This record gives sequence, structure tokens and C-alpha cells, in this order.
Amino acid sequence: MIDASDLIALVRTYNPKTDAALIGKAYAYGQRMHDGQFRHSGEPYFSHPVAVAAILTEMKLDDATIVTALLHDTIEDTRSTYSDVKFEFGVEIAELVDGVTKLTNLQLSSTESKQAENFRKLFMAMSKDLRVILVKLADRLHNMRTIRSMRPEKQAQKARETMDIFAPLAGRMGMQWMREELEDLAFRVLNPEARASIIRRFITLQRETGDVIQKITADIELELEKAGLQAEVIGRAKKPYSIWRKMQEKEQGFSRLSDIYGFRIIVGTEADCYAALGAIHQRWRAVPGRFKDYISQPKSNGYRSIHTTVSGRDGKRVEVQIRTREMHEVAETGVAAHWSYRDGVRSENRFAVDPARWISTLTERFEVAETNDEFLEHVKLEMYQDQVFCFTPKGEVVKLPRGATPLDFAYAIHTRIGDSCVGAKVDTIRVPLWTRLKNGQSVEILTAEGQRPQATWIDIVATGRAKAAIRRSLREEDRERFIKLGRELARVAFEHVGKKPTDKALGTAARHLGLEDTEELLARLGSAELTAREVVNTLYPELVAKKGDEIDAARAVVGLEPGQTFSRANCCQPLPGERIVGITYRGRGVMIHTIDCRALQEFEDQPKRWVDLHWHSGNHPAVHAVSLDLTIANDAGVLGRICTLIGEQRANISNLQFLDRKPDFYRLIVDVDLRDVEHLHSVMLALEADSDVASISRHRDLGRKP
Repeated sequence: MIDASDLIALVRTYNPKTDAALIGKAYAYGQRMHDGQFRHSGEPYFSHPVAVAAILTEMKLDDATIVTALLHDTIEDTRSTYSDVKFEFGVEIAELVDGVTKLTNLQLSSTESKQAENFRKLFMAMSKDLRVILVKLADRLHNMRTIRSMRPEKQAQKARETMDIFAPLAGRMGMQWMREELEDLAFRVLNPEARASIIRRFITLQRETGDVIQKITADIELELEKAGLQAEVIGRAKKPYSIWRKMQEKEQGFSRLSDIYGFRIIVGTEADCYAALGAIHQRWRAVPGRFKDYISQPKSNGYRSIHTTVSGRDGKRVEVQIRTREMHEVAETGVAAHWSYRDGVRSENRFAVDPARWISTLTERFEVAETNDEFLEHVKLEMYQDQVFCFTPKGEVVKLPRGATPLDFAYAIHTRIGDSCVGAKVDTIRVPLWTRLKNGQSVEILTAEGQRPQATWIDIVATGRAKAAIRRSLREEDRERFIKLGRELARVAFEHVGKKPTDKALGTAARHLGLEDTEELLARLGSAELTAREVVNTLYPELVAKKGDEIDAARAVVGLEPGQTFSRANCCQPLPGERIVGITYRGRGVMIHTIDCRALQEFEDQPKRWVDLHWHSGNHPAVHAVSLDLTIANDAGVLGRICTLIGEQRANISNLQFLDRKPDFYRLIVDVDLRDVEHLHSVMLALEADSDVASISRHRDLGRKP
């Protein structure tokens, strides 16, 4: 544990005018309050607040934040009170310490309703003073660095919470280094075998190729010197978790993953950034689709940099980031750059974002959420996704989360544009509305009078704003129809357990589900935002649990017209539990597809044939055939054991087709009759766990007729 003088020395490296007496007083106060307390590792507890303060000095933060770090556990874990801290250190520091204490008590990984409430409190604390979150992030970082001394189950809980909440939050605030370290520390707990495997492969790669980073750094420095540019070049291998995530996203092995090295070029001016980019592209071939200019289009947290990926030495792909020193400071500390000090004064970094404006921009759309589910959905969409930048035909920039579609683009411009959207052109080419947009694309929205949002749009859009607007429009437009349909669904569901859906019963259920009144409950039932099973289960959970009768396969889908029949499309083989949509055929009834089925593309211009459907809630019989693509070892008894495994999961094999026979393996398609998507997952999990199964995936044959 560093002593008070060493901590003050760390602060003085960037703030010579620091109030050393204040920091020394806080150090002594915290040490006295935590006297006799120890961590799980056996160290004095006060070593933790000191380490948190030291982490914050790396971000060059002000005295008040450093003092808060030293005192952040005093109100919660010692006899000290808010009044005591206020008397000793003033209102500002007392408020900060109290804010961190309240955050520590929030259970962000609890049930959804409680989690939504606690997230609201989190953002409220952020809006009051963002330094509270900075201390909390540093606190979590040190706890993750020392997590080995905790019980295994506690390690797993903290690691999952870190991966799901704190690491993305650090990234959204622009502190990418902290996000990467938090992710990697959590990865070490959650999947130690995968992390160790990646590290071993790295060691093998270095043994075979030598110090690639040093060689490529020298190559870049030589090219910049030729161009007459003064620059600092920093090279690094990406973190194990970052590499593992790329392997999962690209479905590639380590040996095929090329861009595992990253390099930063720090230059003097903005003009030098583009000159350096020219020198890099002139020397090495740029990889198409991997260029991003965050200087001309900065991120909302102030991040500015040019990103490009090139084929460098020996054909290895390397990512290069180019920025000025000021941009680099913001890239390292993100929103925290607002409080950074240099030479004893608040750093005037023109790229640093005003925290109040940043948090206002971040949370402006959260208030439109009407339920806890919607609020959490907005949080995850707005907080935890990278952005893409697209252009209107007039050249105006629209910022969207990664994975956004033309519908999101339309709603980002105006709700009226989104509601009346009938199509879109991306870079002048007509595309389906579910197309995922990429950086730099130009998007033109096609509209028509009388067009209204469709229920299937909910599954197409990615932004909270678009989802909220679509839901609101659907509720307003079809409210009466939904109420009528909801009443019928409630009648059937209640009769199934021998009860009647009286107004009193429905009103009680609405109140328990947090809805305004009976009509709101029925409207949500009819619009498939709420299932009849959920309503009945709210009032009669024991009766629902006792009713195990299987649903008639001929009545498995809800939303058909009286007398209308349905069949499952062969191309995507939808299962109960998956989002579905129907396409009407004259004389053939309705063909149901999964919402992401590519075969739907040919019906994009025929909206009248689309039918909004969902699966009946309850127990479905195992009659829904799904094709599995299996690669298994060619050894005696393997195929028999695979068939036995499937049978043990209470699934029936209806067909088996060999695609490839090799001396060491077979590849085959197995048709299995299943109940629902959960049944599918259990079958695939059992097969994947078998040592003789090399690979398994769900087979989707887009060449087969629907």
C-alpha cells in the first residue's frame, strides 16, 4: 500500500498546485475509520481506497475526486456518517462520497423490475455529478484486479456484472483502456480455459515470428519519417477477450484471425493525421470496409481518431489509429477529460465533452419508456452499442447504434417519416427495411400517405426511439381491435384453468402487472406484448402449473382468421418460442416464417400478404421438424451414440441424410421432431458436449421451397 506522501506525489505530477493538506487529511481520516478492517486477501482494508485513488491519478483527476476515492467506503463500512464527512471535508466531497455509497448499494444484476429502478438511480447519480461514476468504475477495476481472494460463486457474480454493466459503461464514457481491462479480468473468471488457450497461442506465435510489434512499429516510423512527419507510434497486441470476441463474431479460429495487433500514431495537428493516413495507405494496401473517420464525425463522448486496417508485414492485418495528442487524451479518459489537470490548472482540451451535455444526450430518450422492460431495452441500446454514421441525401449526418436499419434511420429523422416509411435506398440501391446500415452510407427513405407501422417492425428496428414510436402507433391505431382480441384471448386462457375473466379479475391482474387499467391489459394482450399465460399466472400460478396438457398442433399459432390454416416454412423451420410472421397464399392458407428468414425478402413489396402471428403459450407436442447439420467422427458406435443422445432428450429422428463421408469423419443432416426452441437448445447442447461431435449447427436450406 502506498503512503500519503507517495499518493500526493502522484497527484503533483500533473497538478503541482494540489491541496496536499486536504489529501493528507483524507488519507489519515480514511485510515483511522478503516482501522482493524481487512479484505478477503488478509490485507488492511484501507489498501483498497488508496489503490482506487491511485487509479484515478492515472486519469489526472481533480483533488475532490481523489479525496472521494480515499473516503468512498467510510459511510457504508465504518462509523463515519454523511454529517461527519461534510463537517471535515465540505459539502462537495460529502455529496460525492454519499453518491458512491448509494451506487455501491444498488443491485444492478437483480430482477428486471428492480434492475430498471436501480438503473434509473444510476443515471440520476450520473446526471448530478459524473465523478461519482468515475470513482465507482475505479473501485470496480481494483476489485476485479484482486478478485482471486473471493469465493468462486462471488467471483462469477461480480465478473458477470462487470462484463454486462461496468465494462460497457466505461466504453460508452470513452475510457476504452478501462473497458478492455475490465472485460479481460471478467473473462479470466468466466472462461479461464478460453483465455489461457489464446495466451498460449500468442506465445507460440511470438516464438515462430519474433517480436512482430517491434518490427511493424519500426516500419510505420520509417514511412512517417519519409513523409516528414514527427509522430509517436505505439504498438500492442489486443487483449485476450477482444481476440476471443472477434473469433466468436467472425466464427474463425485463432490461426485465421489476422488483425490481432493494434497501432496508434500520435501526431501534432489534425492535418498531420490525414498526412499520416496518406503515408500508411501509400505504403500498405488498405482493407476494404475497415476505414472510419471519427475526426470529421466524432463520437458523442468526444472520441476523435482515424481508424484504418492495412495488410502489413508478411500480409498480417494490423489496425492503425491516428490522432493528435489532445485527441489521445480524450481517447484515454473519455468524458473524464473534463476534469483533467495539467500543470496545476484544469486542462483546456477543446475536444473534451461537457459531462452535463453528454449525460443529457445519453438519457434524453429513456423517459419515453412506459414499462420496466422498455426502459431496460432503451438502456442496453443507447448505452452499450457502438455507433454508425449515415447520411441523408442532403448530406446531413445521422448517428445510430451498430445494427440499426433504414427504419431506425427514418425514425431518427422524424416519427412521421418512420410511420409512413414504405421502403429505403442505401447508396441509391433499393434494399429491404431490415438491412443493417454501415458507416458512411447514404440513406434515402421512401414514404407514402396512409402507410402505418406494422407489428413486424418491432423486430426489425434496433433503437429505443423507433421501438417506442412503433409501439405507440400500433397501440393508438389498433387499440380497439387489440382490446377485442385480448378479451377473447383472456376468455380462452381463463377457461383453460376453469376460471372466468371478470372485470374484477382482469383489473386485479392489471394492477399487479403495473398497468393503468383493464383496457390497457387487454390491449397489450391483443398486441402480443403480454401473453394470456402471464395474466392467468399472475392470479392463479398454482392452476397454471397443474395444467400440463399439450397444445393441439393445429391450433399452435395465434392471430389467424377463423377457418384459416397454417404450415411451417421449410426454409427456416420456425419453432414455438421464436418470433414469427405469416405470408398468405391463395388456396394454401398461411405459411409461417421466422422473423429473420431471408426468404421474406421477396415479399417486401407485398405488405397485404403479411400476417402478424405468435405461438400459443403453453406446452407444445414434439412434432416440429428441424434439420441439424452435424459433423461426427467416423468411428464404430459414434452414430448410434448420437442417435441415443437425441432420444434421451425426448426428441424423435424423422430423417437422416449423409452429405459427406471421409475416412475420419461424416457430415450429415439429421431431421429431429421438437417441441420448441428450448427443446432445440437442449438437444444441441447435449450433442455439442459429446467428444466425437466436431461441429453442430441448425441447418437452414434457403433453396427449399417455403
